[in-house]
Amino acid sequence: MSQTLKRACARLPLLAAFAAGALLAAPAMAAANATKDEAVSMVKRGVAAVKAMGADKAYAEFSTPGGKWVDRDLYLIVFRLDGTSLAHGTNPKQIGLNLIDRKDIDGKEFIRERMDLARAKPSFWQDYKFLNPVSKKIEAKTSYCERLDDTVVCAGVYK
Repeated sequence: MSQTLKRACARLPLLAAFAAGALLAAPAMAAANATKDEAVSMVKRGVAAVKAMGADKAYAEFSTPGGKWVDRDLYLIVFRLDGTSLAHGTNPKQIGLNLIDRKDIDGKEFIRERMDLARAKPSFWQDYKFLNPVSKKIEAKTSYCERLDDTVVCAGVYK
């Protein structure tokens, strides 16, 4: 047997162990991202909180980075139907700003689209691209939203 073949054979157990480790780690890495079911649940709990404690108190809780309304890459955002941000789980600096003209990296006016969808439907999913607060990268995202009076409450997951 040639030296090259012997070296390659000697590395097979190491490669097999690496591959097995990668396969075992994949579900754990996937668990780091929130799921669609978790987004729906968070929005429904958020809507219930607004109804139970009032908008001002609920929005303040939703807008506490690292608070109980932030779970990994999942957080609540609330907009008035004119595009004004009322609560944001990871970026409270946006609160009070009208973001109706905000575009994603592909030029999609996703806030305007969201407000149009909210006027037309009581709940919906919306796709766009956004900065993932965990990975710090622009990623494809889908958000579940529910209209509540003249607002829309949303939480999104990264694909």
